[in-house]
Amino acid sequence: MKINPFQPVQQNPYRKQIDKAEMVADLKAKSDKLEISTEALEMQKGTRIENERQEKVEALKQQIEAGEYKVNPQAVANKFYDFWNE
Repeated sequence: MKINPFQPVQQNPYRKQIDKAEMVADLKAKSDKLEISTEALEMQKGTRIENERQEKVEALKQQIEAGEYKVNPQAVANKFYDFWNE
């Protein structure tokens, strides 16, 4: 049995670096494309209900930022009570 402390020529670390660089270049060259149809774009715009909900959320955000939003503690307590006693 012969023990050789040197690595074979096929395992050149410099070659591994070159291979990694080539793989990265290949990954950059390949890219995915996404095309959305006009019907899908219309669906993304949302329904009337979603648009109204978004308007309500924006109005609440503005009230909170302006410090005008008041929480009704009795209504909050009733909702907690109803939730825990179902």
